[in-house]
Amino acid sequence: MTGPVSLSPMSRSLYIASPEALSGKSAVALGLVDLLSRRVGRVGVFRPIVNADPQRDSVVELLIAQPGIRQDYDEAVGVTYAQWHADQDAALSRIVDRFGELSAEYDAVVVVGSDYTDVTTGNEWASNARIAANLGSPVVLVVHGRDRTPAVIAATVELARSELVAWHAHPVAAIANRVDPDAVEDVRERLSRAGLVAGALPNIPLLGAPTVADLRDACGATLWRGDEDLLTRESLGFLVAAMTPPNVLRRLRPSMTVIAPGDRSDMLPALILAHQSATFPDLASVVLTGGYEPPASIAKLIDGIRADVPILLTDGGTFETATGLGQVRGRLTADSSVKLEKALQAFAEGVDADAIVDALDLADPTVVTPMMFQYRLIERARADRRHVVLPEGEEERILRAAAILLRLDVADLTLLGDETLIRAKADTLGLDIAKARIVSPTTPELVATFAAEYARLRAHKGITLELATDIVSDVSYFGTMMVHLGMADGMVSGAVHTTAHTIRPSFEIIKTAPGTTVVSSVFLMCLADRVLVYGDCAVNPDPTAEQLAEIAISSAQTAAQFGVDPRVAMLSYSTGSSGSGADVEKVRTATDIVHTKRPDLLVEGPIQYDAAVDPGVAVTKLPDSQVAGRATVLIFPDLNTGNNTYKAVQRSAGAVAIGPVLQGLNKPVNDLSRGALVADIVNTVAITAIQAQGETA
Repeated sequence: MTGPVSLSPMSRSLYIASPEALSGKSAVALGLVDLLSRRVGRVGVFRPIVNADPQRDSVVELLIAQPGIRQDYDEAVGVTYAQWHADQDAALSRIVDRFGELSAEYDAVVVVGSDYTDVTTGNEWASNARIAANLGSPVVLVVHGRDRTPAVIAATVELARSELVAWHAHPVAAIANRVDPDAVEDVRERLSRAGLVAGALPNIPLLGAPTVADLRDACGATLWRGDEDLLTRESLGFLVAAMTPPNVLRRLRPSMTVIAPGDRSDMLPALILAHQSATFPDLASVVLTGGYEPPASIAKLIDGIRADVPILLTDGGTFETATGLGQVRGRLTADSSVKLEKALQAFAEGVDADAIVDALDLADPTVVTPMMFQYRLIERARADRRHVVLPEGEEERILRAAAILLRLDVADLTLLGDETLIRAKADTLGLDIAKARIVSPTTPELVATFAAEYARLRAHKGITLELATDIVSDVSYFGTMMVHLGMADGMVSGAVHTTAHTIRPSFEIIKTAPGTTVVSSVFLMCLADRVLVYGDCAVNPDPTAEQLAEIAISSAQTAAQFGVDPRVAMLSYSTGSSGSGADVEKVRTATDIVHTKRPDLLVEGPIQYDAAVDPGVAVTKLPDSQVAGRATVLIFPDLNTGNNTYKAVQRSAGAVAIGPVLQGLNKPVNDLSRGALVADIVNTVAITAIQAQGETA
């Protein structure tokens, strides 16, 4: 039995190799890069042999485009096939040297073997084994499962494993890709008998599907109607429209490309109408053959409706076009967002991530990178899953984030909005949100319940039941009432609404936690090697000394909740007793209040930013301080200073700013920037779920 391998710092790596072509190594490589970026920290990518320029390697370009990878293309490649053929020993020496350079720079390196695209290499499997052995890289063995029984897959792995061992390479994992979904568990069990970390990924047709742009290029077509952006859609099959429209319509399937003779003027309106109809599936594209452009009357008809399906024109005949397009294969690329999500989902479900990391015997890293911190957020949220409501359920970024959150089991989700519209939009985007609950904010029973409760809470403000009914139908109030009444544990909004619109209901309904009088915020600032907590950068314009002390205490508690050991710096333009003035005295008074209320906290102030974070400056200005030079929680004296500083650090230092995270509320509600990216939404929901865990801890 092959046991875990202990690696030296030089060889903290994995070599992904396959004994055959079209195994799906790129999907496995993508999953491993994502996994190690979150678990280990600084991850490098290396491909020992690539095609010569100008044909850049698509797998390298895919991997270096992933979050957390900071590499140029040239840094990620070894030698060309021509160099390997000319002198294998010299090429191998060059490969080992390049790998050594990467190993010195990164905590782990993902090495991707060759693709069997060079027919002159001979025994390419032996070449990959030789390279892996010389790099000291444990091998992740990948085989395909297309049209193979579980027994055949297991036999293929065993033969390849024995060959690797004979060539002095060290296999640690075996992953079967593109397996019949019904056979995944059987395959995984069979592979585990070899003593390897075993994985099995189901066949997902989408991953091998070409885009409409691929089809256009393959048949030399031009885009006659439709937006260029639609060419990124994947085509999941073909239908030759050689029948009458009724017979064609009943054969339509989702995301299909229909190939039709260009002189069939009856066919195009029927296809456009079917694509528009809610009772027929969406089409990927329509290809019109023969070089015939539709007549002016048909063009006029189509121009008058929303034709959101690409219509291509090609000079080729119908049979010729259908034959050619049927041979086009799609690839995973950096801009294939839906494919990437599906591939990562399959990897997460099909491979034991903990076993992979254990097999590598990777020690705990001494730094915390942004990817690692975000991974820890996800793990914390998953450990005790909570229910988060997302009021902006019809927004595309929210839907994309929801698909990721549900795939990772970060939280149970409720999306507010029209269920038919939301699910149709998710289907069009290729997103799986089946596990999400969708609730309309106009649901009569809930509106009545929420209105009665809101009228009770705000009766002292003259709110009547009739007025409350109108108010709680607003998505922000509706979502806040769900949290207030225990139908959800937290809420995240603000992707399309203002901060005031998002958090005002929480001030009115949820209110502040016991012992807290100030709602404030922090940003979790993920620098290259550590995480700092900045507060308050979003809520309180000019806090008093008492409020500043409360913000500091709340921020220290938030830091501890997210795994940051709180050492609090009360920032000012003066350090220690060197300065005076009203602003300095406010900070000095706030520091004294923190010492009195929380004598267990490490807090220093007033202190300048450089003395708080730079050990060299701290030695000069505050040599005996337990905080100076090591501060992790930085409290700004006012909103102007805090907001500008966090943005300056974010832009100039390339920091990832997660937040604002609201603190001081009875239950967690968090606001998104209207420019929030999908990753920002995922992080904020994870943070909200973790805050909700604290509420019941």
